[in-house]
Amino acid sequence: MKVLHIIASVDPRSGGPISGIISSADVWFRHGHQRHVLSLDPESAPYLAECPVPVFAVGSDHAAHPFVRRVTPWLRYRYSPRLVGWLKSHVHEYDVVIINGLWNYASFGGWLGLRGADVAYFNFPHGALDPWFNTAYPVKTIFKTIFWKLFEHRVLRDATGVFFTSEEERLASRTSFAPYFAEEHVVGYGSSDIEGDAKAQADEFYARYPATRGRRLILFLSRIHEKKGVDLLIDAFAKIANDFPDFDLVIAGPDQVGLRSRLERRADDCGIAAHRIHWPGMLTGDVKWGAYRASEFFVLPSHQENFGIVVADAMMLSVPVLITNKVNIWREIEADGAGLVVNDDTSSIEDGLRRLCGATANERAVMGNNGRACFLARFDVEKTAIDLLETMNALIESKKLKGEARS
Repeated sequence: MKVLHIIASVDPRSGGPISGIISSADVWFRHGHQRHVLSLDPESAPYLAECPVPVFAVGSDHAAHPFVRRVTPWLRYRYSPRLVGWLKSHVHEYDVVIINGLWNYASFGGWLGLRGADVAYFNFPHGALDPWFNTAYPVKTIFKTIFWKLFEHRVLRDATGVFFTSEEERLASRTSFAPYFAEEHVVGYGSSDIEGDAKAQADEFYARYPATRGRRLILFLSRIHEKKGVDLLIDAFAKIANDFPDFDLVIAGPDQVGLRSRLERRADDCGIAAHRIHWPGMLTGDVKWGAYRASEFFVLPSHQENFGIVVADAMMLSVPVLITNKVNIWREIEADGAGLVVNDDTSSIEDGLRRLCGATANERAVMGNNGRACFLARFDVEKTAIDLLETMNALIESKKLKGEARS
């Protein structure tokens, strides 16, 4: 099978969707399947060369485009006039197309380019229909509602299948906008197991960030964004910092919206000594895995999280996790004893931090081992990638049979 993914960007700073595409591509290739990506990135984007999956970029390379995009709503939507034409010229080369996300031109432009094509397509909303966004950004929701009624709902309506990565996401997505029509399916999603010497990876992290050596680390690793609840984490850490003086907080990840300076001021206002919080930025490769290896536990205090690939990565490495019940895989983690699940408020996160900082090494080891077992059973891409292929094949065959029956 030859599969085309349509996505807004392959920039690794954009979060989990591109990470999921890359991690499963190798599995598919080893089973004789091909995967390509069509993105709205400009051809000159430096991260294109680093993407291990073939990418066709149809975004603008004009020098003024980044500035104009910031002030022009249609370009902030990532409109690209080349997308539809590329699809109409090349879609016949693929057996199936997967549109990743909503609310950017990759979704509606993808729908336009696929209209009338004899190729099945699927959509992964990747949490874009979570009602939390409607409450958090009410002005944007007004415009989204109009756009949904006019255009965006068609992307789901006409898809052979709409894939959700948890039952939580599937049920929540129904409540955001109307009309809502979707052939819904919950499918497995996950991360690749990694190789490498654990001590060597931890040492590489320590070598890059020597101030962390000898400290007991609490790791946050994700985009620094309002929905991630980093402000709650800082407030909660301030309340326990004096009681656990040997613990430091590592806040790692790209700061795409300029929150770090405000968060640093918040930490200072809370009385947290600057040396107790480390800001290494975006981590990749062995340095990233070393950050997990060097940490006592991992925390993701999100207000909204469709899946949380970073949580799966932590469990893969036997690191206990502390998450909120707004991370959509919380039920699986709680059921498997892989960590603690709390509410997305300061007092609940404080309680979680106290419990894990105060836990014995053996108690954390048990959680870590449970997390590893949870990962292998539920989130290992070696299994989930093949399950997704089988699901798509079954849905395509079912659609054909229904078409033959009607004719």
